[in-house]
Amino acid sequence: MNDSLDFRAIVTDIARVSPELVARAAQFASSLLADVNGRRGGMHGRVAPLDRRFRVCGTALTVEVRPGDNLMIHAAIAMARPGDVIVVDGKADQTCALMGAIMANQCQVKGVAGVVLDAAARDRDEIGELGFPMYAVGTNSNGPTKLVPGLINHPVQCGGVTVHPGDLVVGDADGVVVIEREKVATILELAAEKLEAERRRIANIQSGAETRPAWLAAALSASGVLAADQVL
Repeated sequence: MNDSLDFRAIVTDIARVSPELVARAAQFASSLLADVNGRRGGMHGRVAPLDRRFRVCGTALTVEVRPGDNLMIHAAIAMARPGDVIVVDGKADQTCALMGAIMANQCQVKGVAGVVLDAAARDRDEIGELGFPMYAVGTNSNGPTKLVPGLINHPVQCGGVTVHPGDLVVGDADGVVVIEREKVATILELAAEKLEAERRRIANIQSGAETRPAWLAAALSASGVLAADQVL
């Protein structure tokens, strides 16, 4: 049997995080989700919002392209479902833009929740005015080619994070975090608990009841910089 005959560059049927879980996830900051996910899942800081007001929450539709070519992104937009976040492994290339205002409009009309590019974009101001969430590795005025085949809905690397089709993607002004689809329900429970704990702590700080972290002295002693009988 020739295994290559079974390989499909474009996978059309994927499992997605449920809309109910996506709606719950949307209330949490990317930083909080990364914390309860073991301080992992946050993309490299090079992947940043074109407009700091952008926020995105949805399920990953993954794309891998050759640097400087956006053929497969056009295909991904054509097959995207409402609520999808198109996540593109563009190899962190900044020599040209893989997307701009025209494609952003197409995504918005189709109900795509947002785009995350490990590559450059263009038309920053127009996309900001449109209000369509797009994260990218800066901008470049050059346009791409549309010639080279790639992959859709295969695991990709984006901003140093492995992203599987259907994973949860959350982005805000701090960046983008990815949570594996199978872990989302558990992570959201932990996020709710941490959010409440952080609110209590901030209230204690503002009231003067807590002026330093409770763990600080023990951590300083364990690191060898504070003697056992020393007090800050």
